[in-house]
Amino acid sequence: MIIVENISKSFGAQELFRDAGFRLNAGERVGLVGRNGHGKTTLLRMIIGEEQADSGTITIPKNYTLGHVIQEPRFGADTVLEEGCRGLPAGQREDHWMVEKILDGLGFSADDMRKRPEQLSGGFQVRLNLATVLVRGVNLLLLDEPNNYLDITSIRWLTRYLKSWKGELILITHDRGFMDNVATHTMGIYRKTFRKIRGDTEKLYSQLAQEEEIHEKTRLNDEKERKKTEQFIRRFRAKARLAGLVQSRIKALEKRLKPERLERAADLDFSFSSRPCSARQLMHAEGLTFGYEAGNLLFADLSFSVGARDRICVIGKNGKGKTTLMKTLAGLLRPLAGEVALHPAARAGYYGQANVDSLAGDRTVLEEILAADPAVDNQKARDIAGMMLFGGDDALKRIRVLSGGEKSRVLLARVIATPVNLLLLDEPTNHLDMEACDALLEALGEFDGALVVITHNEMLLDGLAERLIVFQGQSAGLFEGGYREFLETRGWDDEKPDPVEAAQGGARAGKPDRRESRRLRAALVNERARVLKPLQGRVEDLESLIVAAESELGDLHASIDEASRSGDGPRIAALSKRIHAGEKRIETLFAQLETAHGEFEEHRAAFERRLVNLDADAGGG
Repeated sequence: MIIVENISKSFGAQELFRDAGFRLNAGERVGLVGRNGHGKTTLLRMIIGEEQADSGTITIPKNYTLGHVIQEPRFGADTVLEEGCRGLPAGQREDHWMVEKILDGLGFSADDMRKRPEQLSGGFQVRLNLATVLVRGVNLLLLDEPNNYLDITSIRWLTRYLKSWKGELILITHDRGFMDNVATHTMGIYRKTFRKIRGDTEKLYSQLAQEEEIHEKTRLNDEKERKKTEQFIRRFRAKARLAGLVQSRIKALEKRLKPERLERAADLDFSFSSRPCSARQLMHAEGLTFGYEAGNLLFADLSFSVGARDRICVIGKNGKGKTTLMKTLAGLLRPLAGEVALHPAARAGYYGQANVDSLAGDRTVLEEILAADPAVDNQKARDIAGMMLFGGDDALKRIRVLSGGEKSRVLLARVIATPVNLLLLDEPTNHLDMEACDALLEALGEFDGALVVITHNEMLLDGLAERLIVFQGQSAGLFEGGYREFLETRGWDDEKPDPVEAAQGGARAGKPDRRESRRLRAALVNERARVLKPLQGRVEDLESLIVAAESELGDLHASIDEASRSGDGPRIAALSKRIHAGEKRIETLFAQLETAHGEFEEHRAAFERRLVNLDADAGGG
């Protein structure tokens, strides 16, 4: 168990935590969520000991081991495999097979394992360090955005590996589907403290939203009651007959805590500008072939069309040519053979991670947005800057002083500023937090144009993709269908075995047949309806009771106003008792509603996880 008690942490004027705490219990896998800049990575650094709290304590048991991934690792072995073996416990240094299985799952080929670690790309060096940590068998694994360096098949393998992790885990990731599949608990950094629940992100966010709604209703009711009490005191202060009642109200008002208005956190608010186009087809790629070296092609004879409202996602392992294809479609690279034809009315907006170099370091954020399109005036540029969390003076920051994530937001702002009817987006969710990813997915769904998007995010794929360009093996081709359909009918050729079975050298069990999968799914859907319907009915009944009680309370307030104007003391006293009883009843009903809503969301999330797991098993894991 790790105990974090009353920690506070600030960087200058920015306060991250204030008297915050939580407990990490045995076997818990915790998904840590919160907006960028709110302290997720800082918390991990404090647990590791690389950062100190301003006050408070973090208690870690004696002989309790921690493992985390170093972003800039230092190597001491001659080969990748030998480097991975350095992570094995002292008595298992000869168990090379364990390291090979994990390296294989993380996307290393047999040839890669024989290379010197320094020969690997930066992303694969981080993967090697992750493998070294995984084989170490630590008590607590701390992972900060591990999927930033992984491709889709490696993420799927790591998901299964972490689900079988026997120790504790704290995971930071912007990929909600990945987190929900792995975590047993979700913990939010919320208003400078921690809120931890058993369940997934949806349950946490739903609970926090409900609590904020209740807090705001309570605050408004309190404000209204204060005004009425103050009005009563002013009106009857001079009446001797009501002096006792007035003094009682004064004392009650002084003792009563005033609920503060909650500070609203800024949200990224994506809204892409669309350019009208009557064409049915915006782009056609015919026979595209590309390779940086002779005889080593990334893709060959690739042909496809992009319709006016198409949602195409490009998927596959890293290093296979996805970004190269996107640059070819954007006109930044010339293919060895074939051509890309754009309709005369088509206008494309391109976003790529490496494209941050196109930003001028001496320009401000505002100047970069203004330069994106001649039609953008200063006010519109300000609005877009604010939309991307560069409000006020932040819009006047020079590009050279921005972080990598901030520069990526400027690139997105430039795309947003330009009216287009075709978006070409390469990993747009990198450097965004979970809330921003949700906003981006919603904005892409509403965009009145065509999309071609590279992503490893399976939640985005499930919610967006209608067609796929799949890089698999040594080729790339078009798949007519969504991502779940792809998994069910084709799947990944080199999908890695179950991590537990792999660690034991066992073979993977076969897939259930399609008919059995459909039967199991139908039974689960029926069970979900049978369980959730009465729970939802209970929630709706409580909501109706609250509405009726609040209406009755409003009538009582109107009556006491009338009694106050007529100076009817006995009636005022009687109505006051009824108002107090009504307020207590509403508080009780809200508490019951919170419990009922939490129970409904917990069961709903559990059924969703079971459905996802069933679909994943049917589709190959």
